[in-house]
Amino acid sequence: MSDLYFGTDLFSELDRVQRQMSSLFGGYPSSLRSSRSGTFPPINVGTTDESIEIVAFAPGLDPAKLDVTVDKGLLSIAGERTAEQSQLPEGARQYARERFTGTFRRVIELPQQADPNNVRARYVDGCLLITVGKREASKPRAITVQ
Repeated sequence: MSDLYFGTDLFSELDRVQRQMSSLFGGYPSSLRSSRSGTFPPINVGTTDESIEIVAFAPGLDPAKLDVTVDKGLLSIAGERTAEQSQLPEGARQYARERFTGTFRRVIELPQQADPNNVRARYVDGCLLITVGKREASKPRAITVQ
């Protein structure tokens, strides 16, 4: 007979242990994929043959107040989201708030093939779209066999 008892739901127990381990190590992510949830703005990073594509989901921001910089292989997105007027009726008290307000800064390490001199950023429908071109030497090319 085994001395181990896991209850009826092993996966919920593993999830609980994972959350405890995450809180134990202080929430220091080792990569973009391991960053904690709730980080603002949430981002997606992808690549094409020509560029690295970054989408930061940041609705309600003034594009003029966004700061996008590239320095030493790091792309930095900084800005501020101000608190909007409350939509609650007169005399009501707010007891929960899920929308982030305040200053933020996200830093993304770019791959070596990124060209820091070829970066474009635009804000469309609440999304900051950043395109970082790739260096010519890193782009795929066809070789003719003779």
